[in-house]
Amino acid sequence: MCIDMSQARIFVDFNEMVESDLVLLSKTDVKVNSDGIDITLFSGMPVYIYMDDTDISGKKDNLLADGFVELNNPSVNGDWTRVAKWCCRINNRGIFNESEKYT
Repeated sequence: MCIDMSQARIFVDFNEMVESDLVLLSKTDVKVNSDGIDITLFSGMPVYIYMDDTDISGKKDNLLADGFVELNNPSVNGDWTRVAKWCCRINNRGIFNESEKYT
């Protein structure tokens, strides 16, 4: 996998937002990051996440966010979230495009 990002990140689908700052992260305890390394998730762990995206002209411009791993609670987050064991609580910077990361 070749992702042009300075920080290795875990792929998520930002269409699976539970709250404005909470996204489903993983069904299992281990995820492979963008460098191909297995990452074992645990509650409170800092994580860097991304989703493939392009800008208006079709140039690659991934969506990025940083946050912390949180155990999913389907009784609070909704029954539809039962597919995931882990979520990512996104920090106050929110979701941004890769082209914006140093602005």
